[in-house]
Amino acid sequence: MGGKIGRDDEDVIAEINITPMVDIMLVLLIIFMVTTSVINQPAIEVELPEAATGGPTETTSLGIFIDKASTWYLNGTPTTQDGLRAAIRTAKLEPDVDLMALIAADRSVPHGEVVTAIDLVKQEGVLKFAINIDPVALPPQAAGATAPAEQPE
Repeated sequence: MGGKIGRDDEDVIAEINITPMVDIMLVLLIIFMVTTSVINQPAIEVELPEAATGGPTETTSLGIFIDKASTWYLNGTPTTQDGLRAAIRTAKLEPDVDLMALIAADRSVPHGEVVTAIDLVKQEGVLKFAINIDPVALPPQAAGATAPAEQPE
């Protein structure tokens, strides 16, 4: 028996078929492209500090509203600046409470009145506050590059 039997079994496979791998990668690429457009939402990026010993805190919001007549409201109830100070001090007495002030003012309220509200909450130790706005879309020109001004002839 001079012939070699089983020679085909001993040959080394020198090529790799990458077509199935490319197909899988293209499918994954399409999935990522579709889900990225859905997941992408406008947000402000914030890096929060990390700690292993932190405990849960309860966020308490103080809703402050100033109307056209410069009347102050705390969570829908009319109040004064002194009443607001007292309410903040009372809320700060509760353990593990994180206070945040939500300040809203009518469009016709003077700027100084809103600054007074911000200053008041900061004086009382509330360092987190937000100013309520009515969001509007940017004009098309403001979102992109500005067009050159037309010159009169």
